[in-house]
Amino acid sequence: MRLARVALIWAALAAAICVPIAAAATSPLLEWRGPVYILAGFAGIVGLGLLFVQPLLAGGYLPGLSAYRGRLAHHWIGGALVAAVVVHVGGLWITSPPDMIDALLFASPTPFSPFGVIAMWAIFAVALLAALRRRLGLRPQTWRIAHMLLAVVIVVGSVVHGMLIEGAMETVSKAALCALVLAATMKVMADLRVWRKRATSRGEGPARQ
Repeated sequence: MRLARVALIWAALAAAICVPIAAAATSPLLEWRGPVYILAGFAGIVGLGLLFVQPLLAGGYLPGLSAYRGRLAHHWIGGALVAAVVVHVGGLWITSPPDMIDALLFASPTPFSPFGVIAMWAIFAVALLAALRRRLGLRPQTWRIAHMLLAVVIVVGSVVHGMLIEGAMETVSKAALCALVLAATMKVMADLRVWRKRATSRGEGPARQ
């Protein structure tokens, strides 16, 4: 029974990520797009899927992973998320530099652009803080607060950015994935907040990183 439950959880996770990708791959809008633009678009979809995995790893909700392996996977997927954003932005820059310049300068007429740019800079900020955390001498509590605040910006910005775009992603699967990203983020934030309160009431220092 336990193995069946574990397999079901991992299958549901794979479906939540792969179904929107597969649906986007069948979009007729791709017929008029070049390979670089398509690659950039799918990098954005993959990045949204990775955003769903990150809070699940941070909260320890995925079965079969020890705390150490969960943290390690969280770090590696964070790096993959940065790479996905670079490919997404870089591909769009190659296909249309003026549009990307307008987006980065918050001068784009498209309503989804500023949300994506803000989320992008927040992702880069988290990656930079993670890389320089020890060199900067950040205390665990300071790091957790900064990480959580930036994570909220990343999730909200990415979800709004994705929902406002009328592109290759199929509407229902996109909305479902965005809802899952928001739900997973709110769940882990609530659980970690409760955990910290309990640890503080017992006089214990926080152990999760």
